[in-house]
Amino acid sequence: MMEAALFVAWFEEAARLVRADRDRLTRLDAAIGDADHGTNLDRGLTEVLKALADTAIESEAQVLATAGATLIRRVGGASGPLYGSLFRQMGKALETPVTLAGFAAAFEEGVVAVERLGKAALGDKTMVDALAPASRALALAVRDGVGVREALDQAARAAADGSKATIPMQARKGRASYLGERSIGHEDPGAASSALFMAALATVAG
Repeated sequence: MMEAALFVAWFEEAARLVRADRDRLTRLDAAIGDADHGTNLDRGLTEVLKALADTAIESEAQVLATAGATLIRRVGGASGPLYGSLFRQMGKALETPVTLAGFAAAFEEGVVAVERLGKAALGDKTMVDALAPASRALALAVRDGVGVREALDQAARAAADGSKATIPMQARKGRASYLGERSIGHEDPGAASSALFMAALATVAG
C-alpha cells in the first residue's frame, strides 16, 4: 500500500532534487524559454512543503490536492497550472487504500489532464515526453505484477529516457515552438523536471 506519508515524502524529495538542480533547469529554460523554470519550480515546491506542514493530512488524495492547488497559485508560467493539474487530477482519481494499480490509473488520468490543458502530445517536446512514458511504464509494471519499488524505478527510468529524447526534437508547443529549428538540440526543461519528480518518487518508495 502507498500511504499519505509516502506522498508527503515524495514532495519533500522532489523539492530537494529541484533545488539541487535549479540552475540546470533554468539554463535549459534559458535556451528555449523564459529562463525561470528552475527558480519558479523551486519556489513553488517550497510553498508546497509549507502548505503540507500547515495541513492536517487525512488522506493521500489530500496531499496531492494540496500540492496541486499550491503549485497553481505559486508557480508562474505554464508549469504551475500544468503540474497543478497533474496532481489535482491524480487526487481526484485516487482510490483508497492506494495500491500500485490505483496509483498507476490515477497517474494516467493526471497525465491526460496535462495533455488536455497544454494541448500537447508525445513528441511535441514538452513535459508530456517524460510523463507519458512514465505512465506507460507503470501500466506495464502493473500488468506484469511488478512490486511497487521496481515499478517506480521503471517509471523513473522511462521519464529520464523520455526527457533526454526531447533533445533532438523540434518544439511544437509552448514558447519553445517559436524558435522553430533552433529548439533542436536542447532538452525540454519541463520534461527534465518531470523526470526529477519521478526520480524522487522512486527514491522515497525504496
